[in-house]
Amino acid sequence: MQASGVMDMFKFIRAIIPRALFILVSLTGVWRVTFVKGDLNYWFLTFLFLPLVVEMIYTLMRRKGKDYKWFSPPIFLFLISIIPSIWILELQNKESDPQCNKLDSWENLLRLGFQNKTLGNHTYRDYLKIASSVCSNDWILALHQILLILLIVGKWLLPLGGGVTRDELSQLLLIFVGTAADILEFTSETLSDVKETNPHLVYIILGVWTWSMLQFPLHLAVVSKPDSEGEEGATETSLLSKHSTDIWSIVEALFIQDGPFLVVRLTVMIHYHVFHQMLVFFAIKNFLVVILNMYRLVVICQDSRPSSASTTGSRGNVL
Repeated sequence: MQASGVMDMFKFIRAIIPRALFILVSLTGVWRVTFVKGDLNYWFLTFLFLPLVVEMIYTLMRRKGKDYKWFSPPIFLFLISIIPSIWILELQNKESDPQCNKLDSWENLLRLGFQNKTLGNHTYRDYLKIASSVCSNDWILALHQILLILLIVGKWLLPLGGGVTRDELSQLLLIFVGTAADILEFTSETLSDVKETNPHLVYIILGVWTWSMLQFPLHLAVVSKPDSEGEEGATETSLLSKHSTDIWSIVEALFIQDGPFLVVRLTVMIHYHVFHQMLVFFAIKNFLVVILNMYRLVVICQDSRPSSASTTGSRGNVL
């Protein structure tokens, strides 16, 4: 009994810490929005935290901190709470103050830390002054980076959902790492190409970015359905049930990540005449991923035909 009580307490801690970090980062984003816009009414964005708090209370009381198998509500609600702040900051972003502190070198980081030491007895306003002195571009990039890192670490810390194995969780986290790198590159590189010359395209890029972030709450690309092949009479399985994880990963690549990324990059190059080596390279990379996933889908469909044909033939022999 004592060991089970310790395990339950450990699950509670693992359930609370990620959600607390989610709220802290979202609160930082809202503070940055109010500072940039100079309007205290933007503090009403904190109401978006309420569903996450309610979900935490419900999960702790009814599910003892356990997450769900196919879907992660805390990650989804964290995205709801932080994405509006990032949208506002991206659309508000203008030319940075030349006197602002950039975070692009160790020297600048040390200078910022030296300012922190010279303040002596720190107050709340002193910390806000240091944070507000960072350039807007660095602030936005830091929020993007912290968001993606926290999605991965938060999923790792959250208690496992029912039916999810550690092996499936490790595969999911590795997929998240690759997905996060692609998304960060897409937003940072593509937005920098069009933000000054084509501001209206920023809405499309942010929309595609928001759409691609929906991969993180969903776990269908790794978590498999229970295997029923050993049951008597279950000789036939549909293509979707047999290759559900493969098909979902293909759908993600074609319609949620690489497909939309490819369309945006081709639009930037062809319609807006933006051209440089990195943009071409990543467009080719997205194109290859799309083609290879379509090829994999064809292979899966073709491999499923002989088994169904052989099953039909064996039934005919029995009759």
